[in-house]
This record gives sequence, structure tokens and C-alpha cells, in this order.
Amino acid sequence: MDIPPGSDAHGHTHAHTHGPVPPVSAHLRKVIAAVLVPFAAAVVAGLVLLWPGGAPGHARSGVGFDQQTRPGTVVRLVDVSCKAIGAAPSSAGVGDHCQKAVIEVESGPDQGTTFTEVVQPDQTRRYHQGQGVVLAYAPNAPAGERYSVTDVTRGVPLSLLAGVFAVAVIVVGRMRGVMALVALVVSFGVLTLFILPAILRGHDPLLVAVVGGSAIMLAALYMCHGVNARTSVAVLGTLCSLFLIGVLGSVFVDRAHLTGNTSDETGVIHALYPHIEIKGVLLAGIIIGSLGVLDDVTVTQVAAVWELKDADPGISRRRLYAAGMRIGRDHIASVVNTLVMAYAGAALPLLLLFSIARSGVARVASSELVAEEIVRTLVGSIGLVASVPLTTALAALVVSADRRSPAAAGATGARAAVAGAGSAGAGSANAGSTGAPAAGGGGGSHRRRK
Repeated sequence: MDIPPGSDAHGHTHAHTHGPVPPVSAHLRKVIAAVLVPFAAAVVAGLVLLWPGGAPGHARSGVGFDQQTRPGTVVRLVDVSCKAIGAAPSSAGVGDHCQKAVIEVESGPDQGTTFTEVVQPDQTRRYHQGQGVVLAYAPNAPAGERYSVTDVTRGVPLSLLAGVFAVAVIVVGRMRGVMALVALVVSFGVLTLFILPAILRGHDPLLVAVVGGSAIMLAALYMCHGVNARTSVAVLGTLCSLFLIGVLGSVFVDRAHLTGNTSDETGVIHALYPHIEIKGVLLAGIIIGSLGVLDDVTVTQVAAVWELKDADPGISRRRLYAAGMRIGRDHIASVVNTLVMAYAGAALPLLLLFSIARSGVARVASSELVAEEIVRTLVGSIGLVASVPLTTALAALVVSADRRSPAAAGATGARAAVAGAGSAGAGSANAGSTGAPAAGGGGGSHRRRK
């Protein structure tokens, strides 16, 4: 006996397919659109209403990053004795060999002029001939003191690294990688053209961060993962988690009496733009800093639930959620550790200073500099942890809705077939009874099945 393809020896057919999970029903798509379309419209309205039109101008203070700068080039290096030029001797025991760097101004009213800068033997920054440098320019200073080197140019190595990164993303990610790079450009554009200038214009930093972060989230997720129910569920999970982070950040920044004015940079900003609420800038930083990791968590969880449903179309919603959470717990452990280590790495010089001062753990943790990072880390981590069960539940609900398992569909079809056969049999029996009594019926009574 020939066995039909897709059947076993007992005649049972196997109809399991391993293609993409079918899209959710039209009804659910309408429900998702009813939530996300007004949200997207509100984000667009917020962008229009808060659009700053560029950063506001101000008089240069000449302090820190507010200095005027000019490009320069090291044209000559001369080895000299530190004592011969009257430089202070090195306290690090590295000798008496100084350098005189002759630097040429590359632009501005003094283009082509040169000045000399002494490089001490224990100085960490060293120069080489032809190296590009960044010059601080003080126009009101005497002619020989207008310029000083503040940094070196790093355009070539940074551009090379960016190129390697872009190639790696495209080679591995292919078209998805290309879209990810486009989304990265869009995100950077929203940050530099909207979020930063709008805060400088005096708009509420928290509101600006919510609107700008939402725009980044919508652009990045839909551009990278397509306009579909799966991405929409990730957007909903990210949105709810961002709301939680915003609420917790507002509460604990107030409870911990954090001002946000803990660095030279924030001090300069507050001096130049006194109307800016520095505490709001801190909250905005917490939200924007958490956004990138949140996208990763929510997209991964939704993709995991979709793939689990694809692998086992008959899985129940409860089991699907439990399986997704088993994946999510591993994700939580790795992501939280990553976030904490990222913040610790950024604050490492500060932690070294506290270690040198032999300060106790309690005192270090209660200082505003460290407390700010603790609040930032823990609030972001709580939002990440909460995003896993929330997004997993939303994904399990959406992917299972209006979609019956094969067993249930088969049972329904079998019941329909039995009902149809029963109706046909009843019709035949009625037809026979009208023509002639059934054999052995003898006109006796018939039992009715209820």
C-alpha cells in the first residue's frame, strides 16, 4: 500500500509547517493602530510645537567648552633642556628633556602665524610633526597669548573606526544593517536638531526627552524591523517601560535631593542659560540613556515569543508566556549587569578618586556625584526588568489571539463533519419512513436522542 506524502503508516496526516507565523487578525491590527496612531500623531505634534529652530546664541564666556577654537598644526619640534628655557623641573624623575612645539594657526584673522608651546617631560599629551591640534582662541588677550593648545584632532582615526563599524554592520546585517545605520543617523539627527536645542531654548527637559525619545523609538524600531504587529508590540512594551522610568526617575530624583549640577559642564550650562532646569536635564538623560537598551530587550522578547509560537502553533497562551519568560530571565541578568558596568566604567575616574581618599562605601554612595549614577542605574534597570514580563505578556496575547491551535481546529472540523453526517442521516431516515416503515419497526415507538 502506498503511503501518501505527509502521512504515516496509520494514515495520519502531518500538516505542521515551519514558515513565518501568520499575521494577526484584522481586528487586532485595528486595535493596535487605535493605540499607536494617536500616540504617533501626538509625537509629531510635540515635535512641531517644541521645534527649537536651532540653539539660541549667547556671548562667549571663554570658559571650558565655551571657548572659541581654531585649528592648528605642529610644524616643528625642538628638543631642549627644561632648565635652559626656565621650565619647572619634572617631579616624576623622567629627566630634564623638554620640547618646544612650534604651532601654526590654520584659520581666522591670525592664519599663518605661529607660536611656541613647551611640552614638559611628564606631560601626558605628546606631539609629532604635522599633527593637527585644536587651539583655544582668546581674542581679547595680548597678541602673544591669544592661542593655546587644548586638544588634538582625531578626525582620521574616528572616521576610520566609524567606517569599519558601518562595514561590519552591513556585512553581517545586510539590508537590516543598512536600515539600522539609517535609523542611527535619524536618532542622532533628532538628538542634535531637536532635543539639545529645545532644552537650551528653555522647554521642559523631561517633556522634550519624552517627545524626542518617542520619535527616536518609532523611527528606529519601524525602520529596522518593519511596520507590522510584532514591531508594534515592541513599541508598546517600550513605551510603557519608558513611562515607568520617567515616573520612578521623577520620584527618586526629588527624594534623593539631586540637583543635577555636579560637573563643570552643567555648571557652565547653568551659567550661560540660567533658565534651564538642570534637574530636568538629569531626568531627560535617564530616559534617553535607557531607551537604547529598552529597544533591545523588547524587540528580543517579542521575537522570541513569535518564534516559539511558530515552532509550536498549538501552544497555549499560558505556556507561551512561561517559555518567553524563561528566555527573558536570562536576558534580564545579562542586560542589568551590562547597564551597571557601563555606568561604572563611565564613572571610573570618580571612583578612583574616592578610593584614593579612602572614603567609606556609605559616604561614597551618599555623595551627589555617585548617588546620581546610582539613581540613574537603578531606575533604568527597574524599567528594563519590568519591560520583560510586560512585553512578553503583550506578545503572547497578540500572537495567540484569534488563532486556534491545529488540534482545536481539527476538533471543530470533526464536530462539524459529524453534525453534517447526522443531519444527512436524519434526512434519509425521514425520507425512508415516509415511504415505508423501517424493518422491524412494526409501527412501534421511536426513541428520540436529546
